[in-house]
Amino acid sequence: YLTFARIGVCTFGGGYAMLPILQREVVENRHWATEDELMDYYAIGQCTPGVIAVNTSTFIGYKTHGILGGIAATAGMITPSLIITIIAAFIQQFAHLAVVQHAFAGIRIAVCALVLQSVWKMAKKGVVDVPTSVILLVTFAAVAFFGVSPVVMVVIAAAAGIIIGMI
Repeated sequence: YLTFARIGVCTFGGGYAMLPILQREVVENRHWATEDELMDYYAIGQCTPGVIAVNTSTFIGYKTHGILGGIAATAGMITPSLIITIIAAFIQQFAHLAVVQHAFAGIRIAVCALVLQSVWKMAKKGVVDVPTSVILLVTFAAVAFFGVSPVVMVVIAAAAGIIIGMI
């Protein structure tokens, strides 16, 4: 619970912002999963309903300690979000202040850096040949430039990976 509660504190920016912290805690520090397992959890977490970091924490908790571990990991991950939601209700009254706006601008930049770090690590691990490079580029272009739903692209990329693997 405590490990995932610490990760959940970094909830600014959503689940993607937590991915590098999950990777460091789960793979490097705690050895609860391998890098490949964590990437699989990310992929499954992206395909299932809910926040990717919460889904991933549930999978890790379940893997390490069964159903109770999954529940504890999930509770730990969402507790800080609930607290931040309560704080946000009060901060709304101060949102017009310049200092609050600057703080949120700084948070957005930090979140972008965290997400970029996650993307870089996953791309280095997942893009291993020409077909996976093509899947990456097509997926990026479809989502970034043509507004295709990321969910649709995950399904298409999975199907492409299966087909390429069978060939």
